[in-house]
Amino acid sequence: MANPDKVAAVAELVENFRESNGAVLTEYRGLTVKQLQDLRRALGESASYAVAKNTLTKIAAKEAGIELSEDLLTGPTAIAFITGDVVEAAKGLRDFAKANPSLVLKGGFLDGKQLDAGEINKLADLESREVLLAKLAGAMKGSLQNAVSLFQAPLAQTARLVAALEAKKAEETPAEPAAEAPADAAPEAEAPAEADIESSAAEAPADAAETTEG
Repeated sequence: MANPDKVAAVAELVENFRESNGAVLTEYRGLTVKQLQDLRRALGESASYAVAKNTLTKIAAKEAGIELSEDLLTGPTAIAFITGDVVEAAKGLRDFAKANPSLVLKGGFLDGKQLDAGEINKLADLESREVLLAKLAGAMKGSLQNAVSLFQAPLAQTARLVAALEAKKAEETPAEPAAEAPADAAPEAEAPAEADIESSAAEAPADAAETTEG
């Protein structure tokens, strides 16, 4: 019969895997009890941090439908189950590991995709969800204000805006090269003049001959 404690531990891990946005597997060898407490405090509500046996973690991950490579399940393992902002959790783990080299980020997964340590560090370099939302709100604020002002403007003002836009568009549109057509036709217009000159020159000797005969 299976050990009830191990069964309960696997069931708890399965639940954590299924309810988390992601997880980061770490090696905590050399960390003191106080340092582990500090790490849990640093993660706050972004993630929970628990020590887990590799064999039980492998079983639980499989039951939860998550594939973990064998290199993540070596050495003493503690798992940060991320339930809040993934970026904030990654920042907390990265910063704590810098201050406490005994903590080693081995890798993890996010939305079913396995991540290595380098990818987790890249996550930590991103801006948090709150910062991104604040920037998005700021970008949208100006556009929304412009739209509201336009919709609230009198009809005459709106018409002037449309007319101004059309005039601006007309100024920026290059003119068609219609003026070049007469220049091409110019040589054709000059041709008759040259013929007249030649005709006059040919008639002149005839007139002189008549005068001499007279």
